Amino acid sequence: MSTAQALTLDQVVDTARYPLPEPDSAGAQAVISRARHELRTLGCTVLPDFVRPALRAALEQECAAIAPQAHFDVETVNVYNIAVDEELPAGHPGRRTFQRGNAFVPRDRVPAESLISRLYSDPVFQDFLARCFGLPRLHELADPLSGLVLNVVAPGMEHPWHFDTNEFTVSMLTRQAQDGGVFEYCPNIRSAHDECFDDVRDVLDGRGERLIRRLPLHPGDLQLFRGRYSLHRVSPVRGETARHSAIFAYSERPGVIGSVARTRQLFGRVLPAHTAAEGRAVRGDRLLD
Repeated sequence: MSTAQALTLDQVVDTARYPLPEPDSAGAQAVISRARHELRTLGCTVLPDFVRPALRAALEQECAAIAPQAHFDVETVNVYNIAVDEELPAGHPGRRTFQRGNAFVPRDRVPAESLISRLYSDPVFQDFLARCFGLPRLHELADPLSGLVLNVVAPGMEHPWHFDTNEFTVSMLTRQAQDGGVFEYCPNIRSAHDECFDDVRDVLDGRGERLIRRLPLHPGDLQLFRGRYSLHRVSPVRGETARHSAIFAYSERPGVIGSVARTRQLFGRVLPAHTAAEGRAVRGDRLLD
């Protein structure tokens, strides 16, 4: 029996600090209220030491064991994850390209008994997240590859500036880089109604320091993030140690499956579920991506 199989949610999460099983308690309401406020005003909130310190070594070891299964392919991308040869006006920030060198371990390579997998599927954890985001409930992605992934940024690589397709992201650092690998973001730099191209261009051109925040993350910290509206990146990793982070992907509606093109880009393969769902995506805004 693995460590994860033998543990309950109370033993994995510091429930004295984050009382997930008692969502209506004063303690839980204080955590949820702070999370909602920071998500609304800063686009991001961090719950430090969410996983109990005694389990951080196991968390790191489990993820390090599957990291070699990540699909790795250096690609030329832009912040919107649209085709880099798409015709755009002169000066458009989408014309700026970067080398994306991070890699992903897909959900079907993450053991069901691992700590991150059990946490991802736990209904109490999901209910807590939904309350923090101010939603009635969350749904696990129906996507067999991208619902739960491990993001691997090897030394010399980075995850360059980009926007997320989902309105919100939940992640947990499982191993720090020896140097670099800092999470940087621009809170609410755009909205559902305004791309704010000038501000995005300033960041990409090195003139947007006023717009950038940097987060000191540690293994076991839980990060909730509105990545659709906040430009963000993981800075280049230096030293000998790769940076690992688990990404828990949920949606407001059931049945969400990624596009064929994006899935192949991230994982190097697609499954029948992706081809069957192609063209059925429903978007809540008209942003580029």
